[in-house]
This record gives sequence, structure tokens and C-alpha cells, in this order.
Amino acid sequence: MRLDKFLKLSRLIKRRTVAKDVSEQGRVWINGREAKPSSAVKVGDELTIQFGQKLVTVRVELLSESTRKDDAAKMYTLLKEEMNKTENGLF
Repeated sequence: MRLDKFLKLSRLIKRRTVAKDVSEQGRVWINGREAKPSSAVKVGDELTIQFGQKLVTVRVELLSESTRKDDAAKMYTLLKEEMNKTENGLF
């Protein structure tokens, strides 16, 4: 499944266009590597997403072509959430 589609379906990011923009800006990594919107996401992958000053790391648990709002959180497990602690604003 494409990265931008996964981010939207899992509701980690609300809109696919925003997920695409975030990926193009280099703010999403799959297993430690910078990812493009079209990068393939597989079960077991670790995604790290930079939301402003916060880094969120999740593990992909389920891939589904469509999902209800109640089931979206089952698509991933939150592994880590950390705030930026550096002076220059970079992680």
C-alpha cells in the first residue's frame, strides 16, 4: 500500500494530500529511511513522522483498503512519541 494512502486510512494524517505534502517535505521515514508518498508500506514496518516539534513512531499492524473511523487505530501500534529537545529545531 502507498505511504500516503496508509497515513490517510489509519488517520495518522487526516487528508491524503496533506500526507503527500508531509512525505515530499522529508518528514516521514520507513524503517529509518526517508520515504516518498509512493513508497510501499508493509505490515511490520516502522514509520516515523515529524509533526512540528514532535516525532511519532508507529509499527504497521494491518493494511486495509478501507476502514471505519473506529477501526483506524488497529492499523498501527504507537511505539514512541518524543518532543524536539535541540536548540536549532532539528531532531
